[in-house]
Amino acid sequence: MQGARTADRRGIVSWMFFDWAAQPFYTLLTTFVFASYFANQVAPDSATGQTSWAYGISIAGIVVAVLAPILGTIADEAGPRKPWLAAFSALVVIGCSMLYFTEPGLPWSMAIALIGYGIALIGMEFAVVFNNAMMPTLVPRSELGKLSGSGWALGYIGGIIILFFVLALMTASPATGRTLLGIAPAFGIDPAQFQGERLTGPLTALWYLAFVLPLFLFTPDLPRQPGRRLDLGAALARLGTTLKSLPAKRSYFAFLVSSVLYRDGLNSIYIFGGIYAGAVLGMDVLQIGIFGILSAVTGTLGAWAGGRLDARFGPRAVVFWSCWVLVVSVGLIVSTTQDHVLFVIQTSSPGLPVIVFYIAGGIIGAAAASAQAASRTLLVDQVGEDETTQAFGLYALAGRAGSFLGPLLIGILTGTSANIQIGMIPVVVLLALGAIGLFWVREARARA
Repeated sequence: MQGARTADRRGIVSWMFFDWAAQPFYTLLTTFVFASYFANQVAPDSATGQTSWAYGISIAGIVVAVLAPILGTIADEAGPRKPWLAAFSALVVIGCSMLYFTEPGLPWSMAIALIGYGIALIGMEFAVVFNNAMMPTLVPRSELGKLSGSGWALGYIGGIIILFFVLALMTASPATGRTLLGIAPAFGIDPAQFQGERLTGPLTALWYLAFVLPLFLFTPDLPRQPGRRLDLGAALARLGTTLKSLPAKRSYFAFLVSSVLYRDGLNSIYIFGGIYAGAVLGMDVLQIGIFGILSAVTGTLGAWAGGRLDARFGPRAVVFWSCWVLVVSVGLIVSTTQDHVLFVIQTSSPGLPVIVFYIAGGIIGAAAASAQAASRTLLVDQVGEDETTQAFGLYALAGRAGSFLGPLLIGILTGTSANIQIGMIPVVVLLALGAIGLFWVREARARA
């Protein structure tokens, strides 16, 4: 029966620590430190950096989109998820470790950065698929919202800790050579060579490796069925049947399509938010890092509150209203430059646009975390227990099949207009369309 509890408290907490282990990949590399460093220091100029980063992520996304549902269906046939999780965790560690070798000015640095991040992104996306698929077997259905929200909240706390550590001891302002604490970088780090920014790759790999181990040690996995052989042909046939039947499953199909749109908008915020802050608002790595800490704090609160709202009102309502909050907040950021707020309000105070960016970013952190946590529960509501890994694989397919769209549109608009501000407009459109699509989604299961 879906939702039958099979894990003790230690197993549940160990599963939640996957979010803690994975968060630095998004906090340090994707959003606040390394992506901004790549665009503004490794690439010849910020517009080229944003365009290259967008295309690189699009290529990795296509790989995930093609393989995720296939591997998810195979895993459902085989049973255990941990072997798959271990294999893709290895890619995360390898890809992140490569990012140290991206010193500015070297001819191969851009290629290493894009290849290393692409490998890590592919590994992380697949690891998330198999980790999420374990969720419905750990607690009853009535507790899924709280479990998902608490996991996201724990991940954000980890993101706050690691980001503060990096800003306080590793990365320095180019203008002063000092960290957030007003000291020279620790551990002999040379700020002139941007070693602090480059070390975020290996640091993310070590953090992930250390904190994903409890899941492998203490969280129960589905057993391999005795006498059941892994039949690739049967798995692919089952996937084909599922794909053909999707249009008839109105709620499930509508959720996957809608999630393509709003998750692509969310991913674009994470990927290009730091780049936008540095290029348009002139924020340095420490200011961007402070923004990261702020959004992580509000994200922690948003994920925790979202899990409780999920249990009270249902996941669809949480995702729907979170998307509209994101539309307004992202619109505020896109309309802000060093000279103007809301496009037309001119400001003579250089600090006002940064304050506006911080406020909007804090709201984005809370709403995004709430939407992501509730999305996991809403997906579980659409399928049976024996389809969860395949469902999360299709969820990854839906996300990654369209994940190229946001970065691609941003890359095209940025490249043709040479204006990063114009390039961010598709994010607002994607979030709004995703929210509208939720009108056709239902919570299929009776709620406790």
